[in-house]
This record gives sequence, C-alpha cells and structure tokens, in this order.
Amino acid sequence: MAATLRAPQEPRARITPKQGWALAVLVLPVLLISIDMTVLGFAVPFLSEDLAPTSSQLLWIVDVYGFMLAGLLVTMGTLGDRVGRRRLLVIGSAAFAAASVLAAYAPTAEALIAARALLGLAGATLMPTTLALMRNLFHDDRQRKFAIAIWASGFSAGAAAGPIIGGWLLEHFWWGSVFLMAAPVSLAVVVVAPLLVPESKDPNPGRIDLPSVALSFLAMFPFVYGVKTIAEHGLTWTAVVSLIAGLAFGAAFIARQLRLEHPLIDVGLFRLRRFSASLATNFTIVFAMISSLFLLTQYLQLVLGFSPMEAGLLLLPEMAVSVVAGLFAVRLSERVGMVRTIIGGLVFVMAGFAGMSLVGVEQGALVVVVASILIGIGAGLAQTVTNDAILAAAPADRAGAASAISETAYELGGAMGVALLGSLATGIYRSEMADAPVQAETLGEAAHIAAKLPAATGDALMEAARTAFTDGLRTVALIAAVLVLLATVAVGRALREQPAQQ
Repeated sequence: MAATLRAPQEPRARITPKQGWALAVLVLPVLLISIDMTVLGFAVPFLSEDLAPTSSQLLWIVDVYGFMLAGLLVTMGTLGDRVGRRRLLVIGSAAFAAASVLAAYAPTAEALIAARALLGLAGATLMPTTLALMRNLFHDDRQRKFAIAIWASGFSAGAAAGPIIGGWLLEHFWWGSVFLMAAPVSLAVVVVAPLLVPESKDPNPGRIDLPSVALSFLAMFPFVYGVKTIAEHGLTWTAVVSLIAGLAFGAAFIARQLRLEHPLIDVGLFRLRRFSASLATNFTIVFAMISSLFLLTQYLQLVLGFSPMEAGLLLLPEMAVSVVAGLFAVRLSERVGMVRTIIGGLVFVMAGFAGMSLVGVEQGALVVVVASILIGIGAGLAQTVTNDAILAAAPADRAGAASAISETAYELGGAMGVALLGSLATGIYRSEMADAPVQAETLGEAAHIAAKLPAATGDALMEAARTAFTDGLRTVALIAAVLVLLATVAVGRALREQPAQQ
C-alpha cells in the first residue's frame, strides 16, 4: 500500500521577545480606552447625584466621547500615517492623561461634558495608531492574526477589569476616581513606547486636506443632533434640518474624497466586500453592546439593588469569555473560514440580546449573566476576524487610514447606539413616568428624590421608575436582537460568493 505523501509544512514564525514587548505596549492604550468606556456606566448614579445633570446632559456625558472619537479617528489615522504613528501615540497618551484629570475634578455637568470631549480628542489618536503599528510590526499573516486577537482581547480585558476596578473605587472614593485612574496608564505609554515600539509612517503621504476634516465634522454632528432631537422631542423642524444638513455634508465629503489625489479616506477600500462587510459587522455589534451596557449598569444597581462592585462582577463573565473567544477565533477561522466564524459570532450575539429582553423588575441577574455571556462569545469570535480582514485589505502605507476607518465604525456605532437606543429607552421611561406621583427625568434622579420623600411616596416613585426603566431596557434588547439578525443575513449574503483571495 502506497504511503500518502504530504508536502512539508513551512515552520510557523514565532513572535520575538522584542515584538512581544512592543505588542504589550500597544495593548495598554486599548486597555485604557476600554476601561474608560466601561466604568462610566457604573459612575452614572453617583455623578447624577453630585452634578444633577438633566437627561439630555447625561446622554451627552456618555455620547460626546464617542462622537469626538468618531469625528476625529479618520483625521488622526491619516495624521499618524504622515507624522509617524508612534509619535502620535505618545502625544495622544499625554493628552489623555491630562484630560482624565480634568474629567475627574469636573465641578459641573457642563464641565464634565467638555472634559469628556477632550478625552475623545486625545483618544482618537490612540486606537488607529496602535492597530496600524501592529500592521507594520507583524508581517506574517498568522502572527498578525494572533497579535490582533491579543489586541482585541486587551479591549475585552479592560472592559472586564473596568467594572471591578471602578466598582471598588466607587465604593471607597468619589466618582471622579474612575477617570483619574487612566492617568498613570497613559503616562506609562508616554515613557515606554519610544523605547520598544518602532516608528512607522507613509513614505509618500501627501498633505492633509483640511476641508475634508471640516466636512467630516459637519456631516456627523448635525446628523447626530437631529437624531437626538427626534428621540427627545419628536419630529421637529430643527431635527429635520439637522438631518438634511448632515446628509448633505456627508455627500460633499464623499464627493471630495473621490476627487483628491491623497484623500482623507480611501473610498476604494469600500469596494472590497470583505472590508465593507467587516465594518458593518463591527458597527452593528458595538451599536447594540454599548447602548445595552449603558442601561445594564443602571439596571443592576438602581433596579435590582446591587452595589457597583457586585454589578461589575455580574458582567465579568461576558468580558472573560470574549477574551477566550477572541483567541480561539484565529484557529476557528482557519478551520471553517472567515465567513462562518463571523456568522456564528453574530448568531451568539443575537441570541444574547433576545435573552436579555426577559429581564424583570424583581429579578433578572441570572438572565443578564447568561445573555451577556452569549454576547461576549459572539463578539469575541466575530470582531477578531473582522479586525484582521479590515487591516489585511489595506496596503501597509495606508494602515493608519484603514485602522481609523475600522475604529470609526466602532466608536460611531457605540455613540449612535447610546444616542438612538439610549434615547428610545429614555422616551419609554418618560412616557410611563408621566403619571408617577413625583416627576424624575432619569432613574438616578428618581432614586435621589425618593430618598428625601416619606417612605410610602418614595417607594411608589421608585416602583414606577424601576418598572419604566426595565420596560425600556427590554425594548432596546429586542430591537438590538432584530438589528443583529438583519446584519447576519446581510453579511452572509454579501460574502456568500466572495472569492478566497479577497
């Protein structure tokens, strides 16, 4: 019987110690940003009591960070390609440390919104530069996939550590401590990155087109303002004009990119179905996840009565399984293919949000844990593969711009999720609270007012507020499940006949 002959396998390249240390440095900013995004939800009840923000101000405290990131990521990614990605990473880390201190000691809601905007400005330099530096640090395909899995796991690990660290800080210190803890991590990047991370940039960058930068802002902010206005006040003329203005500036931005020799965004990348489908997947997952996390942290604390630390521990399994799934996704995609891995991940996410719609006013902790684990598994599988697909599609000299487009989908998805689904939940809450014995714009405000009322009146107020908030959370979870289902179908159809080389 003839022996089966197998072609000798090429030995897999190993990550060198220098590459390993450089990767560790690049994960630090990701860890930092994910912690900063996660702990805010836990701090909302505390800062609501101290700063007394209106419901609109509370949404802006959460939203403005993501909107600034989304508006500036492409600009900063392109800037990093030109001036040096490591240099921009160091500058941005120093700025993030300074803005964190300002946020920690903000005396008013308006001051906190401004500080969060500065955090977004600084944070916009971090995400695209770290991902782009990995594109140039790891040239081997398997090495790059593994490095991106570690990078994505760092994001999940930060989200897991954030509630624990934040919960402990909130139980022992004031709410500003959750922002202040970002400063030493940022300063560590400033000191260590020049020693371990090699510099990289586009050798023929061209100049940055300032009109394109302006158009990107003029497209995003009126559109977002219009969406928020509709959510809070209905279809007003102001909202309609804002939406039309945003769309018009967006069309002008795209038209300008098509004419420029050195555009801010390489529109041609969107013609690659793998690139576009990966962006759509990331946008949808983050759109649903961030809005639900914003609501879940309040639900666990103010509806079910858990402490910040306990609420963080309940959400810890989601982040832990996301880390494991991200590392497993590299091998899984090699076995079953990129498309099946993405679709499988989306199915897990959809099932998680469908389960989350079953939470109740009196009990729901177990439902939250199980549902969040399903979401964590799905997000870890899908996003690890999509991040590599986005990065691999771009030439090395445009890595910063491609990374920035990817991160824009992340940040805009998160910001729009809070703006749209968060506003929807607020609308449901307000509608059901219209007949409450005492009016309160937010659940945090209701808890603050109830503590000062006679026992019977306070209990009635909190019962109404908890029921209204839970109804809003259930509705948002169902809508998120439907959106992920639609994304699953659309991505599956878009990539069904995709050639392997693309």
